[in-house]
Amino acid sequence: MDSTSSFAQSANRSSHSFAGVRKGVEDLCKNIAKNDFINLPARRTSKLLAEQDEDFLEEWTAFQESWNLLEQDGYMRDGGSYRYRRHATFHADPLGVSVELVPHQPHYQSLDYNQLNGDIARRFSPIDPGTINNRAFLASMRLCCEAFGQLTPFFSWHIEVHQFRIYAKPGQSSSPTPEGVHRDGVNFVFMMLINRVNVVNGETSIHDRQKRRLTAFTLTNPMDVAIVNDERVMHGVTPIIQLDTEREAYRDVLVITFNKK
Repeated sequence: MDSTSSFAQSANRSSHSFAGVRKGVEDLCKNIAKNDFINLPARRTSKLLAEQDEDFLEEWTAFQESWNLLEQDGYMRDGGSYRYRRHATFHADPLGVSVELVPHQPHYQSLDYNQLNGDIARRFSPIDPGTINNRAFLASMRLCCEAFGQLTPFFSWHIEVHQFRIYAKPGQSSSPTPEGVHRDGVNFVFMMLINRVNVVNGETSIHDRQKRRLTAFTLTNPMDVAIVNDERVMHGVTPIIQLDTEREAYRDVLVITFNKK
């Protein structure tokens, strides 16, 4: 069985009527609709993911370890060698009832949204099939489909998934968002911390469309999450700094973007 069909079966395994949306997701949607962003502590994220798959934690460690498979981003116009990543693209029907991995394709942003690396088709290595079929990833995808589908129920979705690792080294600026405070040019962005090793800083800030700062927080623990309505707010992350120069230092994040088709 190829990875596309395997993912489709796994992702749709728990299809259900969205007329009775789960209470945790309902509260999540209300917060996003009211504020255009939310910061979820790991304990709340874990409960939301467990609503999608009560056994997702059985594969969480393997999910974290898949970040060791990332490859260096060779498109950094700032000359930086600090960012590693993999990428995958999906299609979802309205309300996320059916989700499908689509053939691998490049990632593209215009200069309007990415002034550092925009206006070029960037071809990153695909996410490993084992990662795509990992229960922790599937639960994360289901959560996004259910939440964003409730917020915008009548559109199909173009979904992009990014695994990012940012390395911090002495004398090097290592920014998770080297393009600065920005929008991604999509509708919703889900950002979940996977690991923080031997680093400080990396503060996430949320801004209105005029770049006025609304709030800031730091994703500190695995499964801490930030979600933004990308049409209405902007976001950025400050550079991370290595603590012990004798040990490897990095920040791992899962980013899932949803864009109306």
